[in-house]
Amino acid sequence: MYKGFFIVILLLFWVDISAQEFEFKKEIINYGKIKKGDDGKRVFEFTNIGDAPLIIKEIKTSCDCAVPEKPEKPIMPNEKATITVAYDTSKTGGFSKEIIIFSNAKKSPKKIKIKGYISN
Repeated sequence: MYKGFFIVILLLFWVDISAQEFEFKKEIINYGKIKKGDDGKRVFEFTNIGDAPLIIKEIKTSCDCAVPEKPEKPIMPNEKATITVAYDTSKTGGFSKEIIIFSNAKKSPKKIKIKGYISN
């Protein structure tokens, strides 16, 4: 009984000290004021500041108007990578959308954001 408990405690401690973690250059990208039909593609840059490979399993958005592209390979410790988000700029008005990243990071899911205003 005690041996099993001890192993569980050791595993929890090991997971905590060898965790993967994002460090984004910017967690919010502000498009500012752009024209209808302009390029809606923006890039989030990040680094794996953990000590184990970071695997992005899935990325969801708060609408179908923003399409994310995730890295397909694991991001090694201290390695930089990008997530590209293409926003549909065919409609005018303000927008604020969340991009939700599901991964093996210590704090998952991770939320980043795009916002801006599209004019005629």
